[in-house]
Amino acid sequence: MTKTKTRSRKALYIGLPLALAVALGAGIAGYLYVQPQAGYPRQIVEQANALHEHMLSFDSHITVPLDFGSAGNEVDKNGSGQFDLVKAGQGRLSGAALTIFGWPELWNGPNAPHRPTPGFVDEARHQQEVRYKIISNMVRDFPNQVGIAYTPDDFRRLNGEGKFAVFISMLNAYPLGHDLTQLDLWAKRGMRMFGFSYTGNNDWADSSRPLPFFNDTADALGGLSPLGEQAVKRLNELGVIIDVSQMSTLALEDVARLSRAPIVASHSAPRALVDIARNLSDKEMQLIKDSGGVIQVVGFGQYLKPLSKPTLDKLEALRVRFDLQPLQGLTNALMPGDAVIAIWPEARFGEYAGSLYGILEEEPKAGLKDLVDAIDYTVKKVGIDHVGLSSDFNDGGGLDGFKDVSEIRNITAELLSRGYSEADITKLWAGNFLRVWEQVQKAAQPVASTSMP
Repeated sequence: MTKTKTRSRKALYIGLPLALAVALGAGIAGYLYVQPQAGYPRQIVEQANALHEHMLSFDSHITVPLDFGSAGNEVDKNGSGQFDLVKAGQGRLSGAALTIFGWPELWNGPNAPHRPTPGFVDEARHQQEVRYKIISNMVRDFPNQVGIAYTPDDFRRLNGEGKFAVFISMLNAYPLGHDLTQLDLWAKRGMRMFGFSYTGNNDWADSSRPLPFFNDTADALGGLSPLGEQAVKRLNELGVIIDVSQMSTLALEDVARLSRAPIVASHSAPRALVDIARNLSDKEMQLIKDSGGVIQVVGFGQYLKPLSKPTLDKLEALRVRFDLQPLQGLTNALMPGDAVIAIWPEARFGEYAGSLYGILEEEPKAGLKDLVDAIDYTVKKVGIDHVGLSSDFNDGGGLDGFKDVSEIRNITAELLSRGYSEADITKLWAGNFLRVWEQVQKAAQPVASTSMP
């Protein structure tokens, strides 16, 4: 199966068309700033632009595409993707968590297995290695533009040197098998944040989005497994931040109970605004706050704005047309048919996917105001010291007015227009995350990083 088909299948799980995952870039190299969208007073525009000239800014979740750095998707050119060094410079983004993860190849034809096989694990590990090599090559090839931040001080130093700071994070314990020592290996290679879960349960933790075609059930482990519990202890010892985005409620509660260091939700939104399991309940947000951690509110449209009734009606008609049974607990963040598409002939899957994308592309996009509404809500619930920002670019993120990293100043303009102070905006953009990172590392003796191969 091709990469495109793999991404398309994955887009079904999160409920967004592929077209929304790769927004078109804008601007030219050397352009000093991006004008916030129309409607802001000139004073707000100028204040937002000026603030980003001296303020640290950090996006805590950007996925590394498997073809990043290849012809047509170069690191140092303004391409069609949502992140590259040109766009980061235009937006004055100081650094980002570039996320390494492995996603098993799901399509094996009509006789696809209903549990992960060793070959699936090998594929997921291969994807991890490819993404790590992409980051390594970026640092090797552009040493005057980008560097790895192994500590908060590194992050600040790189910014002072005019370089983009890469923070290495990892999502999904699935590719690690049952080998706890993989955490040590990846910490030595520079990983500084680890999330147990992605789409689908694994042997470490339950996911907020179990995969029916792997025979997943909600809360199969009842939270963390014994291996997952050991991993919390080891990550604390290594000084690696634990990322609870994507985890089931019970798994998040287990992490909050066991961790002796602050925890982070690297790319999440409030469930009170869109009632889906992938979002955080008020109770879950309080647990993160109580740990001393931070909730990085994500610019992912369907986590911020519920699908409209016309779209839901069309999706229901699509379900009936393809004779699909609704899933238990199905929400508008997941599309109908996840339980059966793994065993469909590929032509039928393509017909279904094309119809689905057509419906979703007609749905009005969420925008900056929806994102800042979510920030407002989260700040109200847990306080300004426990909230940050993320995009989920290259994996479904992107909003009207925030389509790629060149447009981060638009968020700042919206925050200023709502009365946020510059001091508070500084906390949201990087200050709170850097504080948590420092606290996690002080609570442990982090391993020394190895030089990148």
